[in-house]
Amino acid sequence: MPTIAVLGSVNLDIVATAATLPAPGETVTNAVLAQHPGGKGANQALAARRLGAEVSLSARVGRDGNADAALNLLRAAGVDLSSLREDDKAATGVALIAVAASGENQIVVAPGANATLTPDVMILPAADALIVQLEIPLETVAAAAAAFTGFLALNLAPAAALPPSVLARADLIVVNEGEAAFCGEAIHAARGLVVVTHGAKGAALFRQGVKVAEAAPPKIVPVDTTGAGDTFVAALTLALLEGRPPETALRFACAAGAVTATRAGAQTSLPTRAEVEAILTP
Repeated sequence: MPTIAVLGSVNLDIVATAATLPAPGETVTNAVLAQHPGGKGANQALAARRLGAEVSLSARVGRDGNADAALNLLRAAGVDLSSLREDDKAATGVALIAVAASGENQIVVAPGANATLTPDVMILPAADALIVQLEIPLETVAAAAAAFTGFLALNLAPAAALPPSVLARADLIVVNEGEAAFCGEAIHAARGLVVVTHGAKGAALFRQGVKVAEAAPPKIVPVDTTGAGDTFVAALTLALLEGRPPETALRFACAAGAVTATRAGAQTSLPTRAEVEAILTP
């Protein structure tokens, strides 16, 4: 069973679901409110665990009730939290999410303790692969890239500028269309694989700027796309660790993201391996 370490954020998601998303300056009412565990790091850790990997999460939360709510599903799934630490001063991160009936969303994040996950408190357990996103300090991302010797997967979300040396170190870089535009050609100078996701249209995989595979997700009726991208990252990393060919790994990741989008919430919607394999079966 592959081992995956995740270094990243933990949030509590406060989700308001309404008929439409508000335009700038507009108020949308008659929404339904819910809360779910979230944060890109926590989402990716739980997704990898449900898909069959042994997973550890290195992160930082506050000493508050939101931390318990944010970590419940991770604990229940058996994600190793021994590398997670509490911050005495900062609150657990919170994400405010508006979701439309179409499944599209808008997200505002108050990082709280995630911003205190600095290189001096970072813990990197031994693992076959390390997944990192950009909801933690960028200097911590750079330090992790320099220190980790296994397979390194970088999810450049939210979009931010990283040193070329960090991009060059990555074995896998995952970006959506907007993040790809922000990064430009710098991501294609990396030694490893680069995947650009296109939502419902699927994803394309590149090696040194040359497209080597592409895949589309199965047809679904979207409910909430929150967490679909995080599931995709975890699924693709796991599939590549298992030795699947790039196109097969990409199809698996697209299917995993699609299943996630059929249910509400981030972690509450993350699929099992059996669910992903079922939707891939004709």
